[in-house]
Amino acid sequence: MPEFDLNVLRIVVTVLSFITFVAIVAWALAKRNQAGFDEAAQLPFVAERSATPVPVRPLSNPAVESRDE
Repeated sequence: MPEFDLNVLRIVVTVLSFITFVAIVAWALAKRNQAGFDEAAQLPFVAERSATPVPVRPLSNPAVESRDE
């Protein structure tokens, strides 16, 4: 039986990482997930349109205001 050393551990971790990567890519590209991803992609735009606009006032600089007085 071969000796279990650091290189074997590195190989195992590399192979497991690659398998995990391939699984995540396959999950992301699966047709059954496309509708959910399309809906999630539109969320920033939907939130922008439905948000109540907040009035924006100019920033004040205390150093400039104190010189004007």
